[in-house]
Amino acid sequence: MHSKKFPRLAALAALPLAMAAVQAQAEEMAIATILPENMSNNEVYPALIQFKNLVETRTDGEITVSIFGNSQLGSEVETASEVQGGRTLQSTIITTGAMSSFYDDYQLMTAPFIFDNWRQAWAFFDGDWFADFMSGTVEETNMRYLGTFDDGGGFVAFTNNERLIKTVEDLEGLNIRTEENPGHVAIMKSLGASATPLPWGEVITALETGLADGQFNAPVLNTTFNFNEVTDYTTLTGHVYNSAAWLVSEEWFQSLTEEQQEAIVTSAREAIAIGHGMSGALATASWVESCERFKECYIMPPEERARMAEIATPAWKEWIVNDFGIEEEKVDAFLAEVKRVGEEVVESDMANYGQ
Repeated sequence: MHSKKFPRLAALAALPLAMAAVQAQAEEMAIATILPENMSNNEVYPALIQFKNLVETRTDGEITVSIFGNSQLGSEVETASEVQGGRTLQSTIITTGAMSSFYDDYQLMTAPFIFDNWRQAWAFFDGDWFADFMSGTVEETNMRYLGTFDDGGGFVAFTNNERLIKTVEDLEGLNIRTEENPGHVAIMKSLGASATPLPWGEVITALETGLADGQFNAPVLNTTFNFNEVTDYTTLTGHVYNSAAWLVSEEWFQSLTEEQQEAIVTSAREAIAIGHGMSGALATASWVESCERFKECYIMPPEERARMAEIATPAWKEWIVNDFGIEEEKVDAFLAEVKRVGEEVVESDMANYGQ
């Protein structure tokens, strides 16, 4: 008699513990990033630490945040796939190439010379238009967009072995390594250079062996990975703006209370603002370091950037419309909003501080 009752009683006694375990799992927010768990060499990890502090405080510990850096949980594509389910991983941060593989429209962020300065970039990313543009991730990917980080500071700089790039003519005949992204290839070819798409792990060898004459990356990457040891010249052109989208599982997000959702969203927005400031500081410091390490350094002036943009933008637009397949009207609306935001920032500054 007892042998029949005890298993049932034991199961009933264990039920609250099992329910508590399920509840605890639902309340944990695990976030993945490929960047190191370091407070000083990237902008994402410090921002996520502040996010963790804010969320855990605002929810009185109902949600605990765990941060897994340095690709501990896999590649960007792998972690995003996990976030779509929301069971073992609730959030991830992925850069342009990976983001575009989940949400085609994000490929628009490969547009050349898209921003003139950080203020324009931040106002654009944090504005209503871009939030609406990214809202499509919920339906298409089952992930909710929380914000955009400036990957490595956003703006990129060329490094190469042949000569200092001061004008578009200086790119003529150079063989530049690019990411395996047809948009970047189209941009390089339009500017007179050859493009050699290579995975990240082959870049240094390509430069050492002469397979490529140069490459471009954010200054923080150019110094961190010692590109000065395999190239002599660097030019800050900002012809590409690298970014990373922060996503959270929609299924998991909808399982939260309204108060918990608010804590996630408002804390993420503050974390993004911290990331913006830190990325700018890191990029500035890295550019100063670049000028100390490389044989010569140069910041391309606005007039030459505009001249290069007049060449590169139509070629990129032809590629993204005809080859990649994004509607021309959508491309035009995207570029028009970027321009409008840039003009608005200047007008607002002058109205508030210049009169």
